[in-house]
Amino acid sequence: ASIDPRNLHQVIAEIEPLVPKVVSREFGAHNFNVVDRPNVTVHIDDARHFLMTSKKKYDAITSDPFDPWVKGAAGLYSAEFFKLVKDRLNDGGVVTVFVQLYESNVDAVKSEVATFLEVFPEGLIFGNTFNDQGYDVVLVGQKTPGPIDVDAIQARLLTPAYEPVVKSLAEIGIYSAVDLVSTFAARGDQLKPWLADAQINRDKNLRLQYLAGFSLNNYDQADIYAQMIRSRTYPEGLFSGSAETLAQLRDRIR
Repeated sequence: ASIDPRNLHQVIAEIEPLVPKVVSREFGAHNFNVVDRPNVTVHIDDARHFLMTSKKKYDAITSDPFDPWVKGAAGLYSAEFFKLVKDRLNDGGVVTVFVQLYESNVDAVKSEVATFLEVFPEGLIFGNTFNDQGYDVVLVGQKTPGPIDVDAIQARLLTPAYEPVVKSLAEIGIYSAVDLVSTFAARGDQLKPWLADAQINRDKNLRLQYLAGFSLNNYDQADIYAQMIRSRTYPEGLFSGSAETLAQLRDRIR
């Protein structure tokens, strides 16, 4: 059955009170006027504290932290935090985590990715290939790993409820579900050789904050992304759909 996003309850944990009160409204045209929607609840709280002080579980959790060299941000990239997120997902739930490649370095990115994959070993990476060079990536973890139905995503995008999503995706050159999932960059098992020397970021050391601190104003994202996708192959069994859809996707990824 088609899901209408307007009927789903959404919770936002925002640490800065001015964001929902002022900033988000200034950019309402770009964020779908999220803070004024009746199905959205905003909590002024640190995201990690919010999850730690509630037993509520969610179908999806998305994390978009500050740059990891900002004091405190590395705690949102630690193994302990990812374990907390996993515990707060319903069966079948999904988590996404933003990882910047700009103003970063190989060691920091490896630490972020390897730490995530320690908790979500079948995790996925999707890339933003800004100017075909890589810019940032999204880590995706599933509470219960399973195939991604590309045709189901396309069918949902064709419903009236998803018109704002379709418009937003078109603004960045994504016009179909195949376009969207062909941003696939790697699956966890494909990255094992690259991550062999990665340093896991844990609460007891927050090593990531130190590693990321070396790269303020550095822009080596193209090289980092090239290293990340060097061993990329089409992920057999990850995507489902019609033969035509999968053939298109296979060509795009390869």
